[in-house]
Amino acid sequence: MPVYKIKGVSKVFDKRVVLDNIDLEIENGEIIGLIGASGSGKTTLLNIMIGFLKPEAGEVTFRSEHLLDGEESKGFKSVFRDNDSLKRIIGMAAQVPSFYNTLTVKENLQYFGALYGLSNEVMKSNIQTLINLMDLQGSEDKLAKNLSGGMQRRLDIACALIHDPKILILDEPTSDLDPLLRNHIWRLVRKINKRGTTIILASHHLSELESLCSRIAILKEGKMLAVGTPNEIKQRFSQNEEIHLETFPGNYEEISRIKNSEVAKNIAKIEDKGTKLVIYTSKPEMVLNALMKRLEDLKETIVDLKVTRPSLDEIFINITGNDQSKAEEREEVEDHKKHKASR
Repeated sequence: MPVYKIKGVSKVFDKRVVLDNIDLEIENGEIIGLIGASGSGKTTLLNIMIGFLKPEAGEVTFRSEHLLDGEESKGFKSVFRDNDSLKRIIGMAAQVPSFYNTLTVKENLQYFGALYGLSNEVMKSNIQTLINLMDLQGSEDKLAKNLSGGMQRRLDIACALIHDPKILILDEPTSDLDPLLRNHIWRLVRKINKRGTTIILASHHLSELESLCSRIAILKEGKMLAVGTPNEIKQRFSQNEEIHLETFPGNYEEISRIKNSEVAKNIAKIEDKGTKLVIYTSKPEMVLNALMKRLEDLKETIVDLKVTRPSLDEIFINITGNDQSKAEEREEVEDHKKHKASR
């Protein structure tokens, strides 16, 4: 059942189309990842979804139990016509933290709870629940500015959850965090989702989204390129599978000569990764048969062998490479303009 509907949304900044006819539905209870290169429109789309920005075309609606007069969308309201109702069911943690550095953890939660008009009883209960959920026990009276980076990120998410929203939006929730802290945040995201909260997140850590998200939405040059499960995305954008091979003594140059054999037409490419060999093929069974014979002839011992589809990271790089280059070109042009203006 959808809780959010985005239909035909387009947005233009300075005559540049940032979003072009975007369609997307968010399902109740899912974790959906929004990915795209820098400048692809991810943050702009999130800001439109919360009603902060108005699009030039299209509509964004959310599910509600009550309708405005004249609304005929079977429980769906416009985020722009009824933003007050939207605020009650949605929480957002942006890239720039919204908490106050000179307030304590508890004071920040009290402040945001008051903004949502929570009663003292509800606020007290929600604060204690969030302190436990976000692993902030023992830090209730610490100033936010004295918290570690990981704890600040958890506090920011807690502030977004203080009113117990049905939908949580996270924009780059693990940026600038080390792998251990990122894993901690992703575990918390799963815990929040298991409580029944629908989660929409934008992130560049695609290998982690692969196991976290039920669906992925890919933006490229302001257009919605694809929406689907990680496996559906892989199947759509990659016809090849990968044979990862590690052998001893590991004469990968000789093993690679398999590309000169009768199965060559079924091999897209072979990469020597130093510690292993990766063979890209649309017919792994056929290539494996020839590979086993090759290894036997070379007296190579198999240390590790597995067949997989390309990772989401690899697919993302392949399909958004040009998008990233254009974003970098735009940044260079802007920097040049600023430099000329400062002369």
